[in-house]
Formats: sequence, structure tokens, C-alpha cells
Amino acid sequence: MTEPTPSPYSKIAQFTTVVFVAKWLFMSLIVGVLAGSASAFFLVSLNWVTDWRESHQWIIWLLPLGGFIVGATYHYFGQEVVKGNNQLIEEFHSPKQIIPLKMAPLVLFGTLVTHFFGGSAGREGTAVQMGGAIADQFSKLFKLSPDDRRIVLIIGISAGFASVFGTPLAGTVFALEVLIVGRMRYEALLPSLLTALIADYTCHAWNVTHTHYAIPYVPTLHADTLLWSILAGILFGLTALAFSKTVHFWGTFFKSKIAYPPLRPVLGGVVIAVAVWALGTTKYIGLGIPTIVASFQQELPAYDFLLKLLFTTFTLGAGFKGGEVTPLFFIGAALGNALSLFIPLPMALLVGMGFVAVFSGATNTPIACTLMGIELFGADCGVFVGLACVVAFLFSGHSGIYSSQVVEGSKH
Repeated sequence: MTEPTPSPYSKIAQFTTVVFVAKWLFMSLIVGVLAGSASAFFLVSLNWVTDWRESHQWIIWLLPLGGFIVGATYHYFGQEVVKGNNQLIEEFHSPKQIIPLKMAPLVLFGTLVTHFFGGSAGREGTAVQMGGAIADQFSKLFKLSPDDRRIVLIIGISAGFASVFGTPLAGTVFALEVLIVGRMRYEALLPSLLTALIADYTCHAWNVTHTHYAIPYVPTLHADTLLWSILAGILFGLTALAFSKTVHFWGTFFKSKIAYPPLRPVLGGVVIAVAVWALGTTKYIGLGIPTIVASFQQELPAYDFLLKLLFTTFTLGAGFKGGEVTPLFFIGAALGNALSLFIPLPMALLVGMGFVAVFSGATNTPIACTLMGIELFGADCGVFVGLACVVAFLFSGHSGIYSSQVVEGSKH
């Protein structure tokens, strides 16, 4: 028998695939190295300002001044990038203009000032905005098509997320999942993965390390552990819903009461500084990583998650800059710690489940958060983490911390 002659269409398809891979490997290399380097610089700077603030806690009384600096900087120099992560999502859905490169230094500066003076904020928003702004410059440089530009925005998001947390798989899927609830752009899967891996490697190449967590014991999944996990997931989802609603409430409140934007974080800074003084602790400002680490090992006050939620939503609603994700880790971990008082699952496991599940509910990214849990805590807890993330996603409503996120269909 003679072998069938290869179809010319198959050869064309193979050639097209090779061209696609080569093009996006090139783009991923550039964006990954630049975004990973930016994240490395940001993380080193953030560690320095955090250490300095904790050694000179009097600086917290100057938080209103820091608020004015952040507010005035964005009011006079950053009006076109003030939307932050939402602007990246809007540009993906309705392209209007290239993301201004100044988004990267502005959000870097604003986040460092927020943490230096004692605001409660995260770091993911900063890394994602830097990655997105850097990546989008190549849309103009290489005159990319609208479809290719969407992929460029995705790889910028994945690079920033993966490098700032050290989770390339979660970064890959987060960039695909966060843009549209209920649908992912699979044509961007390979570029997103390549960029996330390169950005993460680049960040490590700069000798920047990430926090490690451990869940020493994971029970077998039985009917009772399954039901308790579902209950925990429901509570994590409702907490995520409360966070999203509260941060939007404070944002609307400050805009309705204070017309001049630079004054909003000034007032917010006064309230936060007084609250820190009244409580006599700085555990609820900044990233809160020491408390997150402690939550895996020792019992925390049951109200820790609620105070962190209030501090963070008030800080961001007042106009300070920074991300939401690390505070969401704090809130979820502290809540999981508190739930261990009556849910018969290992404390560290509940903490790990809450760590990623509250984040899942607030961002509507259950797959990315499941992968993050596996990357951070190991595969043994994957089923419990995945269950908590999916249930939290279902019970967090159709809103989230990103108001520009498009919902393609109902969650239920």
C-alpha cells in the first residue's frame, strides 16, 4: 500500500504553528525579563520600606502626608492611569489607546509611599499594572493587530502576577481567567505560560525570594471532611463578597464626600493612623505577612480577619495605591485560623484553604487560585483547596474587586 500524500493544508498549519510559537516566544522573553526585573525591584524596595516603617513607627502619624502625596501625584500626573487593574481589563475588552508607560512608575511610587507611611494594601496590583504597561508598549512598537494586542495584555498580567508571588502556573491562568468570568482565551495559553515562567525565573535570578508556607498534615477526603470543607468554602465566599462590597462602598463614600481627590487619602490617613495608635499594633497595616505565616502555626485572635478587611478596604477606598491580593491572603488565612475553633479540620489546612479561597471569591478566579494553593502548599492539599476555591467562587456573587470584569454567564 502506498502511503497517503500529506495534505498541503497540514503543512501550512504546521508552518503557522511554528511561526506562532516563535513569535510569542520572542515576545514572552522580552516581556518576561522586563516584568520580572520590575517585580524584583519592587519586592526589594517593598521589603526595605516595610522594615524601615516597623523600625520607625512614628512615621505612621505622617500617613495623611503620604496620602496627599499619592493623591496629588495621580491627580496631577496620572489621571489617565488612575483606574489601575480595571484599565487593563477595559483595554482588553474595548481597546482605545496604548496603556501609558507611566502607569508602571506611578503605581510603583504610590504603592511604596502607601506602605512606607503605614497603609494597608497589597502588591499584586502593582506588579500586574507594571507588567501590563510594559507589555503594551510593544503593541505600538511592533504594530500588532487587535487580537495580538489582547494577548500582549494577557502576558503582561501573567508576568506581573507570576513574578511577584513566585507562582507561574497560577499567574498563567489568572491572566486568562480574570478578564472574563466564564470564558478563557485559549489562544493566549502558551504565550501566557511562557511569559509567566520567564518572569518568575528572572525574578529569582535577581536573588529575590518568596515566602514559603507549609501544611504538615492533610486528612483523607471522606463524607464528613467534604461537608466541612464545603461549609468553610461558603464562609470564605461570603467574606470575599463582604470585602468586594466594602471596598466599593468606601470608594463611593470618599468620592461623594470629598470633591478634591488628593484630600481623600489625607482624611483616610488620619483615621488609619489614629486606629493604629488606638489598637497599639501595626499587624493590620502593610502586607501582614508575619501574621499570615503565624496563622499556619498558632491560634490567632478570631477578629483578626475582620480588622484586616476594614483596614484594607478603607485604605484602598480612600485612594491609596497597592493591590488587594496579599491582604486577601491575610483575611482568608486568619479566617481559616478562626474556623479551626469549630470546624474539625487541621488548622494549617483551613488556613491554606482560606488563604486562596477568599482570593478566589473576590477575583472570580477559582482555577488560578487552586493552582496557586498547589504551588504554595503542595499537591497533597489540592482537593481541599480546589473545593474551597470553587465553593467560595460560587458564593461570592457576580461582583468582585475588579469592577470592569465581564461576566459571560451565571455562576450557577
